[in-house]
Amino acid sequence: MRAIWSGSIAFGLVNVPVKAYTAVREHDLRLHQVHDKDHGRIRYERHCEICGELVDFKHIQRAYDDGSTTVIITDEDLKELPAAARGEIDVVRFVPAEQIDLITLDGSYYLKPDSKAAKAYALLLHTLQETNRTAIVTFALRQKTRLGVLRVREGDLVLQSMTWPDEVRAVESPDLEAVELTSKEKDLASALVDHMTGDFDPEEFEDEYQVQLRQLVEAKLEEGEAVDTAATFGEGDSEPEHGKVIDLMDALRRSIDRGAATTPAEEEAAAEEEGTAKKTDSKQSSAQKTTEKKTAPKKSAAKKSAAKKTTAKKPAAKKTQKRKGA
Repeated sequence: MRAIWSGSIAFGLVNVPVKAYTAVREHDLRLHQVHDKDHGRIRYERHCEICGELVDFKHIQRAYDDGSTTVIITDEDLKELPAAARGEIDVVRFVPAEQIDLITLDGSYYLKPDSKAAKAYALLLHTLQETNRTAIVTFALRQKTRLGVLRVREGDLVLQSMTWPDEVRAVESPDLEAVELTSKEKDLASALVDHMTGDFDPEEFEDEYQVQLRQLVEAKLEEGEAVDTAATFGEGDSEPEHGKVIDLMDALRRSIDRGAATTPAEEEAAAEEEGTAKKTDSKQSSAQKTTEKKTAPKKSAAKKSAAKKTTAKKPAAKKTQKRKGA
């Protein structure tokens, strides 16, 4: 990994030189825009509104427009700001982890010690583990002053940036005072939670949309552009149900009855068992149809034979009548 920032952690009078590395990366399949007519690539170009010229990044500056006046801010101006030039992660307080509102957490960065700062790094890491505390820090990254937390993850120090308090939007909460929950509903909901309670293993989950998107791309590469998207995923023509009124009690009971706490292995075994049962029923049905087909010709043959015998007897009776008449 390539370091995106280098500085130090100011831990009281202790200074720990560190380098920051991006801790997460997107796994999304990158798509670009094309012209629907000829599939030509659509690109965003930076044109000046005054001269109309295409402008290179090195000639682009920042500006603030208050509606009547534009103030130009150069890169040199930004670099000279005292806060932006600060190269320290300043620990300002140690707090219990539960006091951190998860909605405020943003980007994550691994902090690795400089070659000569291993002992100071290990001391800070050990202290955070033993006291079970999270460090609140301030730092500057990419020309922004940020608030953040410093915590331990699997033997490494991790820096997570936070939003500032005024950046979290206020939301109008719904009025729930008039909502009445029965004791039966509460008991069933608690029972459902018990059924679904277990340990969190992130490896059990995957980004289904990205997996399906890659399958679609691979199908198009193999078959060309003429590919039935629904058929690729084995979907029928059934439309999803919308606006269906749900019986809360019935939904809770059915969720519990279905055994919501089954493991993926158990679900797979159940699916295989269901598939075997379907195959058995199919074989029995086909065998029954075959037996009926084999039996049917015999009955028709017996009917034909009986009809022939009856027909053969009738002419004999007519001849006897003629002889008596004679």
